[in-house]
Amino acid sequence: MSERMKSDQEFTEQDLRDLNVELKVGVLGTVTPEGLPHLTLLSSLQPCAARTLVWGQFTEGLSKQYILQNPKTGFVIVSLDKEVWRGKAIFREKRQDGPEYDNYNHMNMFRYNAYFGVHTVYYMHLMELHGRQALPMGKVIGSAVTTMLARALGKKQRGSQALNAWGQALLNKVDNLKFLGYVDQDGYPGVFPVVQLQALDAAHLIFSPGAYGDEIRAIPQGAQVAMLGMSFDMEDVVTCGTYLGIRRVGGMNCGVLQVDWVYNPMPPVPGQIYPHLELREVHI
Repeated sequence: MSERMKSDQEFTEQDLRDLNVELKVGVLGTVTPEGLPHLTLLSSLQPCAARTLVWGQFTEGLSKQYILQNPKTGFVIVSLDKEVWRGKAIFREKRQDGPEYDNYNHMNMFRYNAYFGVHTVYYMHLMELHGRQALPMGKVIGSAVTTMLARALGKKQRGSQALNAWGQALLNKVDNLKFLGYVDQDGYPGVFPVVQLQALDAAHLIFSPGAYGDEIRAIPQGAQVAMLGMSFDMEDVVTCGTYLGIRRVGGMNCGVLQVDWVYNPMPPVPGQIYPHLELREVHI
């Protein structure tokens, strides 16, 4: 059965109840001014009505700038029960009051935090939904094993400094989550899980198409693709690069992503870490 699902119309009442929780994973795909995909980890991402999603801002980052310039977004929400909701939405407005604002700031994560709370709530109108599907763990595990073999046997490129040792270790841990996003033909980011992804070397990410294979095969060769990798210790890294298509790596068929850009989304100071930015003298 194809994993490319028929689009549901809206979130159900059960979805609203099940996703109004602190402990879940939300990933928002946005589009940069250059037309490139960008992915952001947002644990606050959730529906508040059948065709409305919200998320709360408590730190700064590039996605907050991008969504104001281009309102088209894609999203993935993964529950602790390994259920997945995916879709597309368009940014509508932001507010600093209202029931969603109060709901966020009464959650334990923000209510008892002495340093920050949610100061702005972003509202998005649902355009497309593929709702409540179990993460295909059998396919994910098989794909992860294939990817591990390809990484072990594949030819490594030396000399690149795109991903440091910490970033490669984060992506190569098999129980960490990873997601891919690219700008679809309709201008919206398409976002989906790719847990099997690993770093072949500092410049290339590889992933067997055994899980979410239809989505992987739909990415045009040469497209710009973003990747977000995260641990459950809330460590994460974002990359963007060129999709080289499905190739033989160590004798295995794998999607290959060449890493051109690396971003640290973690507080206190999110920012680009590759290519390296030159330090500039500041006059006060």
